[in-house]
Amino acid sequence: MTISKSLIAPLLISLLVLHLAESYQKVITTKVESPSPSPSPSPQKIDCDDACDARCQLSSRPHLCKRACGTCCARCDCVPPGTSGNYDACPCYANMTTHGGKHKCP
Repeated sequence: MTISKSLIAPLLISLLVLHLAESYQKVITTKVESPSPSPSPSPQKIDCDDACDARCQLSSRPHLCKRACGTCCARCDCVPPGTSGNYDACPCYANMTTHGGKHKCP
């Protein structure tokens, strides 16, 4: 009788540990297999030519303005609204500078 009592306690503890491990495995598997939320659609690329035409329409040097604007638009994928200023709408555009430290983007 003492042998059976001494075997029952470790057997029950082993079963409990096994049950806990199996439950934990199910939780991990559920978290891994659960579908992730659908990714948000990637933003559409803007038409840099049209955006820069609008941006440079009042420039005294429209060809130079459009060339610089086109480069900035291609790198940043945005052009601030209006013909000047509004840099807060496109920080990448506003932070781009020439080698001389001047704003690259019109």
